[in-house]
Amino acid sequence: MGLMGDRIRGYWCARRAARRRLLPRGAGVALVTSILIIGGAVPGSAAPTPVSQASTSARGVSAHSINVVFPVVSLTSLAGRFELAADVEYGEQAKAIHLFVNQINATGGINGRLINPMIVSYDPTDDASMRALCKQWTEGTPAAFAVLDGLGTWESDNQLCITQEGHTPLLAQWTTTTNWTNLGAPYLWWTGPNESQILQALVTWGKSSGRLGHGKKVAVLVSDQSSDEDAYTSALLPDLRKAGVQAEEITVAANIDETASIDSDATLAVERLKSEGVQSVIPLLPENAFLPYIAAETSQNYFPKLLLSDYQFQIEIALGLIPIPYDKALNGQQGVTTETLGGIDDSRPESLGGYDPGDRSCWDIWHKAYPEDPKGDKSDFIEEQGPVQGWCQEIDLFATAAKAAGKDLNRRTFVEAMSHITNYPGGYAPTFSFGPDKFSGPTQYRVVEIHDNTPRTNACLTGMHSKSPNPTCWVIEQNWKPLPKAN
Repeated sequence: MGLMGDRIRGYWCARRAARRRLLPRGAGVALVTSILIIGGAVPGSAAPTPVSQASTSARGVSAHSINVVFPVVSLTSLAGRFELAADVEYGEQAKAIHLFVNQINATGGINGRLINPMIVSYDPTDDASMRALCKQWTEGTPAAFAVLDGLGTWESDNQLCITQEGHTPLLAQWTTTTNWTNLGAPYLWWTGPNESQILQALVTWGKSSGRLGHGKKVAVLVSDQSSDEDAYTSALLPDLRKAGVQAEEITVAANIDETASIDSDATLAVERLKSEGVQSVIPLLPENAFLPYIAAETSQNYFPKLLLSDYQFQIEIALGLIPIPYDKALNGQQGVTTETLGGIDDSRPESLGGYDPGDRSCWDIWHKAYPEDPKGDKSDFIEEQGPVQGWCQEIDLFATAAKAAGKDLNRRTFVEAMSHITNYPGGYAPTFSFGPDKFSGPTQYRVVEIHDNTPRTNACLTGMHSKSPNPTCWVIEQNWKPLPKAN
């Protein structure tokens, strides 16, 4: 599992282009180099169960209410173990969840039923407790009709516990490849991008930009997590072969408990790439493996072209690591993303760089509930890619599908309704469109560059809430293009 304690705090710092990170001391990664991927099991390429064959269970639905689970990471439980600061985000998330749920309930709920928000704090490093929660929601009491994950922290096999095993709808921000939604179908719906499409777009852009092919020596770093192995074998490797690109593969262990050899192993990986003259690197690594690799690059003064992407939130992470401490390794690096990060987080019209329509609808609700303090408290401000927006997006999407399912709300009518949602104004991405065999919402991508804005210029303009441009941002190299069809 990726280091979610770090992500949930550092994630939003990176989105705000902040420079502080909260990587627990000693969080390690052991390195193994190999021609073949080794490690955990890789999901098979099973065909998805059609929405028409979904369960008709109405578990978690009563005549007057719908039980919906909102899992929220508890950093307090991690503070002692990983020397993290105490949780300061939980309160804001609970505040946002209640606000947007109450907004729906106050306007008639879901066809007369009120959403009952079950906000559950959990430790993302404890797989056993996460599985126990999954089983409680899907088999025990109180019964849950659906689970919403607005921030991308309920990930990997835990998604399949809810969907494949529990036959319970899950709307989730964390994503991997098509095989994963095939296994979780028709209950697993992603508001993040399908990484099969992201990796295909990455290869296409990499080839056209000269980072791949053209005689370049290329390496792929792959963690031994099952989702990352699957991403390489089922998506990236076939895409590279189609593009005529040969790449060396390095397999990296990413278990959070493997701390002993982090420095030596990361050094070994970079020494190998440097000695072989590798010029371009594609990282398929979770954050706890990606950071030590970047640290090793920096210590050895070796800075290849990195082909970054939304895969494991790499672009967001990179943005939060400049200018300190990894400016040389990350400033100027480019990649592909489906996200709207880079716009201005304020109330000006979209035509002038303000909120996209999906963000604006959330801001309107937030601003009405928490208007700006005349003394200067910007409490009405929400980040375009922040936690408030993440929960608003997930809650509104759930409500849209649940209302469309009609009075007879059950799992089948819900997923059938999800499969008909198109051109939905997203928040993290401009629009979402789903279908009977399309379980990931984003439809477009663009190419961006990580930018250290020192000395400050208008390349990193901020909104009305700041007096000067941001010190870091991404700049758009190629604007929106349709994502390729998922493999």
